[in-house]
Amino acid sequence: MGMAIPVLDPLDLTDKTVTADALLTQRKLAEYLVQRGGHYLFIAKDNQPTLAADIRLHFQDRGEPDFREPPALQHGRIESRAIWTSTALNDYLDFPCVGQVFVIERTVTNKKTGKTTTETVYGVTDHTPDRANPERLLAFNRGHWGVEAHHWMLDWNWDEDRCTIRTGHGPENISRLRRFATGLIQAKSNDSVAATIDKLARKVRRVFDYLGMTANSNPRAAQTAPVG
Repeated sequence: MGMAIPVLDPLDLTDKTVTADALLTQRKLAEYLVQRGGHYLFIAKDNQPTLAADIRLHFQDRGEPDFREPPALQHGRIESRAIWTSTALNDYLDFPCVGQVFVIERTVTNKKTGKTTTETVYGVTDHTPDRANPERLLAFNRGHWGVEAHHWMLDWNWDEDRCTIRTGHGPENISRLRRFATGLIQAKSNDSVAATIDKLARKVRRVFDYLGMTANSNPRAAQTAPVG
């Protein structure tokens, strides 16, 4: 929390929506964002137990969602998200500038195994329904987790957070290389990024074969290669 506000200070937050996971769901940050002309959309979990419990209780019998995204196939998984929203707790919650609360349900089905998992998160935002309808709130949340998932992938597969490169353009360049490698693997492989990295790391020659840089991995090169 102590680092969040200094990072945001130089930015123009007017009409910008800052999303955050539970760690940054703090009254001080919410007040700061609204005072700067911005907006917040926060997830409520156990670090704010009363807030989370109140929202969870309110949505205990929630019926049909206010908006549901059509199922989408991503990396071998069929994902679907639904959202419920309410303004009934606006004057009740001990949190600044509440515009509405929400619950988001994410259902994921693995195509190979058929296994289905469901994740439910509860949240609060200063956006009132006239500024952000259920579809827009769900888009904010999806965008947040897209960034989080990408950062997690870079850290998990490349140990990015512990990289010691600090000088010049080194950090930016190595980060671009990691993103390029991740995108290339996702485009070419049916396996996960981690599994592909593990296979390639066992033998450097496989990297060149994988990239189509050797004769046996490039049919055209193999046809034109000199014999003898």
